[in-house]
Amino acid sequence: MAAPVTARRRTRSAEGARATAGGSVRGRGVWARRAPLLPALVFLIVVTQLPFLGTLFISFMRWNALEPDAKGFGGIANYRTALTDPTLRSALVTTVVLTAAVVLVSLLIGLGLALLLDRRFWGRGAVRTLLIAPFLVVPVASALLWKHALYNASYGAINGTLTWLWSLFGSADAPQPDWMSALPLTAVEVSLIWQWTPFMMLILLAGLQSRPPDIVEAARVDGASTWQVFRHLTFPHLRRYLELAALLGSIYVVQNFDAVFTLTSGGLDTANLPYTVYETFYQAHDYGQASAEGVLVVACTMLIATFALRTVSSLFREETR
Repeated sequence: MAAPVTARRRTRSAEGARATAGGSVRGRGVWARRAPLLPALVFLIVVTQLPFLGTLFISFMRWNALEPDAKGFGGIANYRTALTDPTLRSALVTTVVLTAAVVLVSLLIGLGLALLLDRRFWGRGAVRTLLIAPFLVVPVASALLWKHALYNASYGAINGTLTWLWSLFGSADAPQPDWMSALPLTAVEVSLIWQWTPFMMLILLAGLQSRPPDIVEAARVDGASTWQVFRHLTFPHLRRYLELAALLGSIYVVQNFDAVFTLTSGGLDTANLPYTVYETFYQAHDYGQASAEGVLVVACTMLIATFALRTVSSLFREETR
């Protein structure tokens, strides 16, 4: 009896050794595949996480360049001030209104353009290139274009068009409003809508082109109208893409600084959260307070980014089914 038991023990030991060796080989293979990515990971941590940790540390300090003798650890005083500051609350409301308006309007226009480009017509490639062009313009250049070439009350294209239209009816008293003074927040929103509509259009167009064509053809053979196809087939299919476009657009528009700084310099109740952080840092020279406000902005952005990542993950799961 002892010999069979001993043989079984030796067999189990040999199998365990082989399993351990196989596991170590697989482990070395996994690390061999991941090793080329380590420099990029280290670079990403150095560029993004270390500055954020530094900002987080400074946010707990009293550090105002105008009061060098008062520098020291301040605890959560900067966060308490940020959360009770009426200026920051006003900037938060402006940020929400600006983001919601830009994302919703650009999403609706982008959906219309994506439906148009999903059809076949002569010159579709050229039209698609022209519609994508605003998204490729540098944000500061885009804001300067709207500020000087379009909104300017003396030589802007909008007021020039109004003058031309009035002259057609024999009138020389065309209205010449100063758009950035009369409608400052709307002026910022329109410039951002022009810039971000192509982004929404590209995402929705990708969603449209991933739609199964046989289902649409079957619905049309059964007598479904264009509206019925859109309502019951196209829109449900685009729901995830609409969510993704809205969330990604919100992440970028929440952090927008260029348009506010270039068009209105934060005046006339157009200062959003990034511009308020800029004012605190560069004009008030309160580094601790600005860091606390920046951490709050990052926290809001990360909250939106979490929903965006979940939406992307659900899209990938649906595509792999």
